[in-house]
Amino acid sequence: MSAFSVACLQVNASDDMDANIKTALALSTEAADAGADLILMPENVAMMTWGSANIRAQAHAESEHPALAAFCDFARARQVWLHCGTLAVPAPSGKVFNRTYVIDPAGRVAAAYDKVHMFDVDLGHGESYAESRTFEPGTTPVAVDLPWGRMGLSVCYDLRFPYLYRGLAEAGSDFLAIPAAFTKVTGQAHWHILLRARAIETGCFVFAPAQTGTHAKGRQTYGHALIVAPWGEVLADGGDGVGFVMADIDPTEVDVARRKVPSLVHGRRLAAVEVGKGAV
Repeated sequence: MSAFSVACLQVNASDDMDANIKTALALSTEAADAGADLILMPENVAMMTWGSANIRAQAHAESEHPALAAFCDFARARQVWLHCGTLAVPAPSGKVFNRTYVIDPAGRVAAAYDKVHMFDVDLGHGESYAESRTFEPGTTPVAVDLPWGRMGLSVCYDLRFPYLYRGLAEAGSDFLAIPAAFTKVTGQAHWHILLRARAIETGCFVFAPAQTGTHAKGRQTYGHALIVAPWGEVLADGGDGVGFVMADIDPTEVDVARRKVPSLVHGRRLAAVEVGKGAV
């Protein structure tokens, strides 16, 4: 597998979809000009709004989504692979899918993934989230083949569920895409640790584009878009400003890391936990 260059965007999306699309395309243009072969956008790249009614109102069917159309046109014009973060797409249930699209250099959708794990949390000090009220969770893990290897797809809160990433790695993934709009509170505590852990556990490269700064209704996201190597080294960190980070990726490092610590082949499927029993 040949080496390639990856870019992860970091944006401060607002509740103005047109402006958000323009920002994402401008940064993608800069990344493509800098030599990126694969460009990844963060979660909610086209819309960061607050409230179920607002989110539903801004959801668009795949065939009519202005952001998806613009991103497909960009990938085709610049001949790059483009991971367009997540977009809000109506679900048959009346809720919304938080959906990732991966677009090939011909401008075609190569894969789509719906965020599986819903961010229903109470962080204290009046900051709480209940994604399941608005979003329909996906049910199927997804990976996509790129010219340089296989990339497993996930979104934000999925990061806290290691079994998803082990499954993606066991299915042949060399890279993990983790676009996010991590809160400032949880990001400061856990973002770097969790991303490095997922890379180390799977022996995969991790690509994590991010939202940053203050958004509608005062919501704050952490930033620090990261690119992490299979041995756990942080290759690039976006800090807290709008922009993008890049790194050159050598896919052979995946095999090197996995040969050193072959935990993927040492895994065992265990029975259910027995409380108060077991070997004497």
